[in-house]
This record gives sequence, structure tokens and C-alpha cells, in this order.
Amino acid sequence: MSRIGNRVITIPENVTVSVDANIVKVSGPKGELSTEINKDITVNINGNELTLTRKDDSVKNFHGTANANIRNMIIGVTEGYEKRLETIGVGYRFALKDGKLVVTAGYSHPVEVEIPTELSLEVPSNTELVVKGIDKCLVGEFSANVRKIRQPEPYKGKGIRYKDEVIRRKEGKKASK
Repeated sequence: MSRIGNRVITIPENVTVSVDANIVKVSGPKGELSTEINKDITVNINGNELTLTRKDDSVKNFHGTANANIRNMIIGVTEGYEKRLETIGVGYRFALKDGKLVVTAGYSHPVEVEIPTELSLEVPSNTELVVKGIDKCLVGEFSANVRKIRQPEPYKGKGIRYKDEVIRRKEGKKASK
């Protein structure tokens, strides 16, 4: 059984956490985030420590999720999140053009992706992409959508993948004797 919901979250000095009914707002040096938690979960702030308590076991599954979400918001407004993607394949590349991400991934046309205002993108080289932001969910979702444009295939490894991702390679057909 998970005990993530009972974890005590330490609030850094440069971060303020405020609770209004069931909406938790976290603001820090990089920005401000807010989330709505279940009404049967209570947020207690004592000095620089934050704990969550639940009314009864009917909201047990939301207890750990709420704790993890608040912790991710605190990390986001202090450090931020980033995901690195890379392309493998001849002619595959990333480019930023007019506030859009242009992905050339072997199709007959380049794919344009709208960039959310909360995210910042960097293209260190035309085969690398860095997605940065304070919202962990938004960074992960945008990165997954870009990866979905051309997922890595197991035979040659071509496609868009995360920087540290390992692709299981398959052996191709053998030539007949």
C-alpha cells in the first residue's frame, strides 16, 4: 500500500503556498501554478511544512495524487522541468518558425505544432529539441505529442525519441540459404 499521501512536503523559503477552499496555489521565482484537490482532503501548513489529511478511506486514492501534484508544483516553480528529444533518420529535423515547431520527419510535408505559451523550446542543433516549463504535466504531454509524430521504429531506430530512451532493436529477416 502506498503511503505517498502521508509524506511531509518541505516548502522552500522563496515559495508561497496558499489554500482557498479546495484550490491550492503555489508561487515561486519561476511563476505561479494552481490545482484543485478533492474537497475531502485537507491541506495543513505549519511553518515551512505541508501535510495532507483525508476525511476517510473513500478518498484514499486521491490522497497520494494530491500530495504528488503539490510537490511537483513546488519543484516546478523553483527549478522547472525539461525534456530532451532527438531525431534519428536522414532528413529528420526540428526548427522553430513564427512561434511554431516545424518537424520534418519523413512525411511528404513538414508537420507544424503550436507551442503553448507556458512552454519555452530550444533547438540546440537541428536534430535536438529541449522543452522547458514549470508545469510537469504540460511539459510531458507536449513532449509526448511531438514524439508521437514519428515514433521510433525497432528495425533501424529511426524516429523521434527522448534523449535517454533506449529503443529495443529487432533483427530483420534473414536471407534464404
